[in-house]
Amino acid sequence: MDDKQIIRLFFERSEQAITELSQKYGDLCMKIARSILNDHQDAEECVNDAYLGAWNSIPPQSPDPLRSYICRIVRNRSLKKLRANTAIKRGSQFEVSLSELEDCIPDSSMDEQLSISELSAQINAFLAALPKDDRLMFVKRYWFSESISELADAFGITENNVSVRLSRIRGKLHQYLNHKEANI
Repeated sequence: MDDKQIIRLFFERSEQAITELSQKYGDLCMKIARSILNDHQDAEECVNDAYLGAWNSIPPQSPDPLRSYICRIVRNRSLKKLRANTAIKRGSQFEVSLSELEDCIPDSSMDEQLSISELSAQINAFLAALPKDDRLMFVKRYWFSESISELADAFGITENNVSVRLSRIRGKLHQYLNHKEANI
């Protein structure tokens, strides 16, 4: 079933919408939640909460594309769950990938000068200028929290090559943001 048909089912308030959404995007949603939470039960709970969130927001929302919409809900619910767990589980792919990015943000003075939306716009502009494979690798690592080994398999390269490429991309991002900060 295509996205427009699934959205139509949501607008009709048919419970079949959740079933179709789960069949089409359930595996992807679970992968995102598990990579952030590192716990199957918590991931399942977040995915189910995301389905409820979609049910409550469609209508009035009519997301296009539906895939991005449900992935964003799952990711946000998973991040909220991760924060809610008082003893945040160490070893989470999400935490590892975030710690890699921390060094890219120049310093605290930039935090004071830039709003989150400005920083987001600058990162998006940086990503748009990257070659497609580098951009995909960066997004899969730092948005979808895919592991180095998953990226190596997906791109048909060694784990070391993935690590080196990501390190270089982070270095370029750091330089780019420092340059932008100097121009503020």
